[in-house]
Amino acid sequence: MATRTDAPTRREQILREAARLFAERGFHGVGVDEIGAAVGISGPGLYRHFAGKDAMLAELLVGISGQLLTGGKRCVAGADGSPSRVLDALIEGHIDFALDDRSLITLHDRELDRLRDSDRKLVRQLQRQYVEIWVEVVREVYPDLAENAARVSVHAVFGLLNSTPHLSRRDALPSRAAMADLLHRLARGAFAAAAAE
Repeated sequence: MATRTDAPTRREQILREAARLFAERGFHGVGVDEIGAAVGISGPGLYRHFAGKDAMLAELLVGISGQLLTGGKRCVAGADGSPSRVLDALIEGHIDFALDDRSLITLHDRELDRLRDSDRKLVRQLQRQYVEIWVEVVREVYPDLAENAARVSVHAVFGLLNSTPHLSRRDALPSRAAMADLLHRLARGAFAAAAAE
């Protein structure tokens, strides 16, 4: 995901701290007062920004799904005609998410079912659209790969990339760049292996 150089808004600060706390202790293990304290405002002061914890969770999970989809569309729109470069850009964008937003991956895995039905359906719809962008690009790079195999491969690569929250500092490579490079090579290798069947 693109990094911002300007300071985060209070709302963004609240969301970032809520994501971190929810990922560490679970949605029900965190109170509004704790989120407020993490950003230097009173718990009730949060209600000027959000209706409650449910609204924060929904904005976090719907928001990141929308950002990934927008980023995927941007990769395709910015293509120079090379499907391989588009695939590399998609992988790089998802690696940025996986390395920089680990708490959101944990949150999605643990708390998606806590969303209202309408928000959960929206998250799933955005995710399906994001997957289909990848499937189309993967099939352009590997034209002999059947659609179902491409879709399975995309989900497998997401599983690989989204495993980063399970890495301890001991497991991590010496630098973010080295980790990103390894993840990129593994993702490309997975697609190549699927196409070689």
